[in-house]
Amino acid sequence: MRTRTLGGLALLALALPGGGAWAQSYPTRPVRFIVPWPAGGVADITTRLFGRKLTELMGQQFVVENRPGATGMIGCELVARAAPDGYTLLMATTTTHATNPVMYKKLPYDPVRDFAPISLVADAPFVLVVHPSLQVKSVKALIALAKARPGQLTFGSSGTGGSAHLGFELFNAMAGITAVHVPYKGLAPATVDLLAGNITMSWESTAAATPHIRSGRLRGLGIGSAKRSPLMPDVATIAETLPGFELGSWSAMFAPAGTPAEIIRRLQREVSAAVKDVAMREQLAALGAEGVAGTPEELAAVLKSDVVKWARIARQANLRPE
Repeated sequence: MRTRTLGGLALLALALPGGGAWAQSYPTRPVRFIVPWPAGGVADITTRLFGRKLTELMGQQFVVENRPGATGMIGCELVARAAPDGYTLLMATTTTHATNPVMYKKLPYDPVRDFAPISLVADAPFVLVVHPSLQVKSVKALIALAKARPGQLTFGSSGTGGSAHLGFELFNAMAGITAVHVPYKGLAPATVDLLAGNITMSWESTAAATPHIRSGRLRGLGIGSAKRSPLMPDVATIAETLPGFELGSWSAMFAPAGTPAEIIRRLQREVSAAVKDVAMREQLAALGAEGVAGTPEELAAVLKSDVVKWARIARQANLRPE
């Protein structure tokens, strides 16, 4: 009788959410894939690429929903409050999970406590570009010029506290220079002013920078990846001049906290398979991103490291949370 009771409990455990059999059959219905940014942007297109591939690999529709607003906070809060059953997922970015916690006193979500990390999916390194009227052709030469002309060189960003702004504050700190920040309402107007020669330099995605570099309208000095990128193999890394410097924007999949570990692992395996697909890698490259994958533990480590790094840079630059 005791044996039958234990056997019954084991079967019940498998039938309950979180049990192995239940997780193995996941998903049995469409999955909501939330992107906290407007349609048409890089984050949106990246999410749709992965949504289509996961639909193909897992046999259920991954339905992409755009929930933009408040620097990604609206979409993130929706997922943070969703049932932890694997049927609501988030495509997070460096902004939503690494810089928002630094730049805002209160968030409607906790990027660590409220989410279960699944996997990194893409990394888009930033490229340091300057107007060609600036007579420098390397990061080393740019730093030397900035030291000779303190406070005279300017850099544009998509807005105060964004990744591009914090990235230049990091560059200032590591290079020992004082280039001046000029904030814009988005990266597009900053690029327009850079092309016109109204500012000295900016960060661009590889996709945005490539045509301007090829035409000679901008000069690419260095890329923010840890090692030379296949997206721009001829461009030196900034780390070759400033060891340890890295700057880019990652995209990563998260689920609500409490989602069963078996589901997290299943999704991680499918993301890894998606990233290995040649067509997927080509499509991501066209967006200026490299397909990456990793374990939930690796993603958690990246998140923790980035929050610490950007908090330190914000303090050094005297940037106060809003």
